[in-house]
Amino acid sequence: MDIVLWAIAAALILQLFFVTWNLSQLPLLGGNGRGRAWLDGNAKHEGDRKQTEVAARPRLSILIPARDEAANIAACLHSVLVDPSPHLEVLVLDDGSTDGTADVAQDAAAGDPRVRILSGAALPPGWLGKSHACHQLAEAARGDWWLFLDADARLLPKALGAALDTALAQGQGLVTGFPLQETGTWMEKLVVPMMSFSIACHLPIRFVRQSADPRFVAAHGAFLLISAESYRATGGHASFKGQLVDDMELARAVKKAGHPVTLADVCSHVTMRMYHDAAGVWNGYKKNIFAGLGRSALLLGVVLAAYGLLYLVPPIFLLISLTAPLFSYAVSWLSGVLLPSLLCYLVGAGIKAIIDHKNKQPWWLGFCLPASIVMLSAIAVSSWRASLREQGYEWKGRKYS
Repeated sequence: MDIVLWAIAAALILQLFFVTWNLSQLPLLGGNGRGRAWLDGNAKHEGDRKQTEVAARPRLSILIPARDEAANIAACLHSVLVDPSPHLEVLVLDDGSTDGTADVAQDAAAGDPRVRILSGAALPPGWLGKSHACHQLAEAARGDWWLFLDADARLLPKALGAALDTALAQGQGLVTGFPLQETGTWMEKLVVPMMSFSIACHLPIRFVRQSADPRFVAAHGAFLLISAESYRATGGHASFKGQLVDDMELARAVKKAGHPVTLADVCSHVTMRMYHDAAGVWNGYKKNIFAGLGRSALLLGVVLAAYGLLYLVPPIFLLISLTAPLFSYAVSWLSGVLLPSLLCYLVGAGIKAIIDHKNKQPWWLGFCLPASIVMLSAIAVSSWRASLREQGYEWKGRKYS
């Protein structure tokens, strides 16, 4: 067994070097200020001139699908409307909310002429809820660039200028990134940062931008900045209207259309809290994990086996080695597994700590990696079982298969 553990340690050390290099390839939003100048135009922000500019065709459309988001939509809108640009339009689509989302949004807009509140149409057969909401927003948008923004996301003051710096330098296509994740409960802390862990460990970030292969993509639906031209070239959300993981499908569609995709570090410009309790984390990830793996039971099994071997087997043997003398069941071979199992655990924790530090998460969560793997694996198995038994998934009062 010690040979196996030493082999795992070698693999983890290689993984550590890959992750360190991979994270260095993640570009930051921002540039030379061209985005800010483009968004502001020549507006003087005074008198009739300001009103004239506001009425002009917008350059950037911020598109916010909102279903039962009364607790989030006001803060989201306030973070957007801090930007003074008159060339901005903000569209909020109330997707059949039952909690007064539209009224809260209207109050938060406070008469700002850049904001429009739209009422969503009934969900047609074959469509999933968020894709249909985004489709309706796209039909109403008038800007040259569109930012699909989730209602639980918050923009920091310089976010739009920085994002447009990157977008305009790219010319067309999609710019996306994983917002800074705010967490409260232990379930959130253990599971939510694992999104970034999976990307950093397995996806060559450089290939997202430099390769035309649609397999090399990553996207986060809370922040999707896409040119109107590129969106139309993909066929929009109508081309994947029945897919659960719509953000990844959009990124793949952009690449298939021959347009570029950039995965950027947006943590300094966008924050969000995706879930607020254990049930939210469980149901949210349960809905997406198996679908995100292409509904492949084989791929799921391979991923879980690899994660178990790399991140669970070593700490199990470390625990056995440390506790065996206390219970008088020590055997001679246990002395040979203590060092490699300890090394594996520390390297694994170091990998997680580096990724968490990059994403502005507490570094000490790296030492909780085995618990994170256990929780993520349990949710993944539950996601697979729900699909196998055709139970489907429930989210915000809607049933998905």
